Amino acid sequence: MSKIKDKIKDKLPGNSEPEHKTEKEKLDERREEILSKGRKFKYPMQFAKHRLVIATVIIALVVLILTGILGWLSLYKTQNTGDVLYRITTILPVPVAKVDGEDVRYSDYLMIYRSSITPVEQQNGALSVEDNLDSLKNYYKRVALTSAEDYTYAIKLAKQLGIEVTDEMVDKAFDDHRKIGGTDRSQESFLKILKDNFNMGESEYRRMLYLSLVKTEVSRKIDTEATKKAEEALSKVKAGGEFRKVAEELSLGYEETGELVDILNIDGGRSDLAYNMTPGEISGILVSGNGDGYYIVKLVDKADSKVNYVSIQIPFTEFNNRLNNVREENRIEEYIEFPEEDAAEEQQ
Repeated sequence: MSKIKDKIKDKLPGNSEPEHKTEKEKLDERREEILSKGRKFKYPMQFAKHRLVIATVIIALVVLILTGILGWLSLYKTQNTGDVLYRITTILPVPVAKVDGEDVRYSDYLMIYRSSITPVEQQNGALSVEDNLDSLKNYYKRVALTSAEDYTYAIKLAKQLGIEVTDEMVDKAFDDHRKIGGTDRSQESFLKILKDNFNMGESEYRRMLYLSLVKTEVSRKIDTEATKKAEEALSKVKAGGEFRKVAEELSLGYEETGELVDILNIDGGRSDLAYNMTPGEISGILVSGNGDGYYIVKLVDKADSKVNYVSIQIPFTEFNNRLNNVREENRIEEYIEFPEEDAAEEQQ
């Protein structure tokens, strides 16, 4: 009984006799002591990191929103056409308009505008009179937007008709343009011409060729009347009919140079075609270089790098008829406005 009492006494508080512990127990106690002190700093640091993450997310969202607002103002209000914003639109597919449910890419609009205004500014020394410059810029912006809408509608029809413009077709068109006039320019020299005269790089020019080819292929596909007239006109001139009379009979366009013109003449590819023919030879049906119709060409004479020819033009009309219906039915929504148009609306 006394032994039991002694053991109970040892367990009671206030017992001053030292407790015998092993080295392992002492190490465990020391470790726990250190860990308990560390916990005092661990949880406050976790709380600080949590607040830091929240603050970082909020700042990022604010910056993103401000950037979006500034970008929106630059695109749709001030209509900035500079290099930086243009490059951004080539990465981010922001729209400038909508045609029959299809978005018009802002980058396409800027590409067409910049390539059009560059040679004008070069020829006129950037137009020193500010009013004339602003008016001219607005005019070319309007033309560029209309062209971008036309191409976008062509892309929409191409999807519906299953028409595909391949990379090989674009490559061939690029090489044809590089060699226009019979001059086999290097790609480097050709790209320099594009950059110096139209402010365009290779990717931009290929995009322009793609858009043009899509519109041409769609126009050919849907305009069966133009194809029929072209075949009829070719049959008549091959049978000996005079170009002018055949054109008048079928209510088609007729044109003659009347003299020798340079093969670099901008005429939809007729001069370049004629240069590879012999005098008196009649071509087949040529699709215009700008995709607005067919040509039939007869070479009259040539000398050095010049040609004299007559031609019949068979225009494509179906594409424009369909697009005009889209415009008349208000199925085109534009996100930018031009001062001259605003003034015209106020007068009405």
